[in-house]
Amino acid sequence: MPPSPPRAPGGRRGLTAFDCLHGWAAGARLARDVRSRLERRAFRGLSVPTSLLYLLTVLIWGTSWFAITLQTGVVPVELSIAYRFLLAAAMLILFCLATGRRLRYGLRDHLFMAAQGVCLFSLNYILFYRASFDMPSGLMAICFSTITLMNILNGALFFRTPVDARVFIGALLGLAGLGLVFWPEVAGFGLHSRAALGLTLSLVATVFASFGNMVSVRHKLARIPVIESNAIGMGYGALCSLAIALVQGLPLVYDGRWTYNAALLYLALFASVIGFGCFLTLVHRIGADRAAYSSVLFPLVALALSTWLEGYRWTPLAAVGVALVLLGNVLVLMRRPSPRKPLPA
Repeated sequence: MPPSPPRAPGGRRGLTAFDCLHGWAAGARLARDVRSRLERRAFRGLSVPTSLLYLLTVLIWGTSWFAITLQTGVVPVELSIAYRFLLAAAMLILFCLATGRRLRYGLRDHLFMAAQGVCLFSLNYILFYRASFDMPSGLMAICFSTITLMNILNGALFFRTPVDARVFIGALLGLAGLGLVFWPEVAGFGLHSRAALGLTLSLVATVFASFGNMVSVRHKLARIPVIESNAIGMGYGALCSLAIALVQGLPLVYDGRWTYNAALLYLALFASVIGFGCFLTLVHRIGADRAAYSSVLFPLVALALSTWLEGYRWTPLAAVGVALVLLGNVLVLMRRPSPRKPLPA
């Protein structure tokens, strides 16, 4: 048997090097936990108002189309999407490490994060990019705006979320309004083979985006914060886009022009890190159905920029469409009346 450790006067055992090391490690863990809690509490104290999150989502994603046009030409679509979300994931992971946020999750959580990455940060974008080759942008905007209805139906299907009649009616008004805004493109649309393919790809892309929103609802129920889930999910999405590019035999190229790099930085930081951070926080706060109505407003911001930059001319029909979109927005975001408490007998 090994000799027993020496005892201090009075019969008690003296401190050993192991005891000191163990105590130091325990103290370090306690200090790290306290610091992490204080940082999270301070971050929650700086909580962004819901109205500002909604406004930022609409403005950022409504202007990101211009940055996307600067990336076309040299780099294949799949690689541009992979670069964008790889950079965004790196930014978020560095932020999590700097603030002591948790990045270690179990296999089940990683599977859901991978599903969100594939649906929301990869396939959704690739299919929409492909659809743009065969379909006018206005019709693509209308297709993507159906995500509000899809989120309502998927929420009821997967989470038994009650269907809010006002949100449903507001979504229909928004779709009708966008139809009027883009009526020339709607009227001139013919279901020839290429156009039908573009329409199909747009709707399938929207389904994937809605599934990604549902996974975010699951993250909320599992108490996984938006920043952490986005950091890991965007990494999975980037790997998925890169794998699709490699399977197709696309060359691994990069565009060194400053315009491409500026667009990549904008799309990674603003449209991905901040934009998705705002939007998925809205999903957690007000529900996937109401948050998704912001997609109806993206095209209006894009048209406002087009009016300024490209000389877009508004028509009376488009003005009526905007009015319907705004009316739908009021219905969707109107607060639900709180149930009245019964009067005491």
